[in-house]
Amino acid sequence: MPQDAITIRPLTAADRTAWGALWKAYLAFYETSVTEDVYANSFARLIDPAVDEMGCFLAEMETKPVGLVHFILHRHNWRIEDVVYLQDLYADPAVRGKGVGRKLIEAVYAEADRRGTPSVYWMTQDFNADARTLYDRIATLTPFIKYQR
Repeated sequence: MPQDAITIRPLTAADRTAWGALWKAYLAFYETSVTEDVYANSFARLIDPAVDEMGCFLAEMETKPVGLVHFILHRHNWRIEDVVYLQDLYADPAVRGKGVGRKLIEAVYAEADRRGTPSVYWMTQDFNADARTLYDRIATLTPFIKYQR
C-alpha cells in the first residue's frame, strides 16, 4: 500500500474506542497497562483544546485507525524554545512496514516546526529492532541512557 493511502489526523472525541484499542495494544507490546482512571484522564487531556502541551495523531488507512502517536511539549534549560517528547508510537501489526510509523513521526515533526519547537526526541527499548530500523533512517541515535525512580 502506498504511503499516500495513509491519512494522518488529530485525535477527536469520537475516536475514544479506536484510540483505546490502539493504545492498549501499544501498552501490551511493552507488557504494561494503565488503570481506567489514567486511560480516561489521558484521553480527556488529549482532546481538550485547553491542553496545548499534549497531542495525539491517528493514522488511518481506508478510514480505519491503524496507528497513533502521543507527544508532549515541554520547556528545556538548554534551549529558549520548547522541545517535543514523542511519548508513544504504535502501528497495528497488520500494517507495519507500510509507512505508518514514518508518517506519524513526520506529523509530529511538522507539528513541532509549526509551533517553533524543532527538537523532537523519543526513547525505545534496545531490542525493538524493527522500530529502530525506521528510527535510524529518520533521526539521530544519541548515547544517552535512561534512569528512572
